[in-house]
Amino acid sequence: MTIFEILLQQIGLFVIYLMAGVILVRTKVLNKETLEPISKFVIKMALPVMIFINIIDGVNKEILSGSWPILLIAAGFYVVMFLVSLWMTKFFHLGENRAGIYQAMMLFGNIGFMAVPVISNVFPGNGILYVSVFMIFDQFMLWTLGVKLTTPMGSGRFDPKKLINPATVAILTGMILMLTEVRIPSLLDTGLQKIGATASPLAMIYIGGIFAELPLKKYLKEISLYGIVLVRMLLAASLMFLVLGFFPVNEEIRLAMALITGMPTMTAVVMMANASELDGDYALGGVFVTTVCGIVTLPFVCWLLQYVM
Repeated sequence: MTIFEILLQQIGLFVIYLMAGVILVRTKVLNKETLEPISKFVIKMALPVMIFINIIDGVNKEILSGSWPILLIAAGFYVVMFLVSLWMTKFFHLGENRAGIYQAMMLFGNIGFMAVPVISNVFPGNGILYVSVFMIFDQFMLWTLGVKLTTPMGSGRFDPKKLINPATVAILTGMILMLTEVRIPSLLDTGLQKIGATASPLAMIYIGGIFAELPLKKYLKEISLYGIVLVRMLLAASLMFLVLGFFPVNEEIRLAMALITGMPTMTAVVMMANASELDGDYALGGVFVTTVCGIVTLPFVCWLLQYVM
């Protein structure tokens, strides 16, 4: 199968999982209270295990040593997107309770729930390393700049403890074992693989369950949300691929970084906005619109970059 066909298959699975979540909530099998434990399991167990097991099984020292440009790429991406997002808040005349949220939605893509399974399947050899290295910088930015943007008057303070979470621990532990060439028992490896495999379907079922209770028409009319789709998920993703052509990185990294850039909005933005008593519904609408649009834009970007550019 080609990369495009693998991506289409992955997106098709996402649609099935999303619809399952919608159906489970509409039929009252699940509700807000029962969805929350699913989210916690994915974030604190399934996703970190998936990252860990993919690193120790699919990455080696040579691959890691050649991945340092990804950190520079991530840093450049956030600087540019911050400036662009600031301009877009003025362009759409967003009020104080939405401006910071909008910038956060522009900056932070759904790396955990979508990029990890997509990239690891599209690039089964090195994909998880690309996502993991990018995620290290992404987590740092989320708990520093992200906190500032989603706090009234930008009064949020950086708490270094928030950088220590199951995902970052899984990344660092996996890299240590990989560098020291320590192998875990095969039975444990198999068990962790099975647990990690639940991350993607459960995450998308959770998102689908949340969408089932949304007033869809209200968010579909929010023009500003389509700005995120156009600027980050289409233009920025394509530009990322083109700009990286001027750097000493291979085609696989170029396409992986483009797809990561084109991911829908991170669901954590909703939680952060609600915690600060800002317009959490607007953030939820952003997750909905970008996720639904991502079903089309991700395969389109992949096709465009592979067969046209």
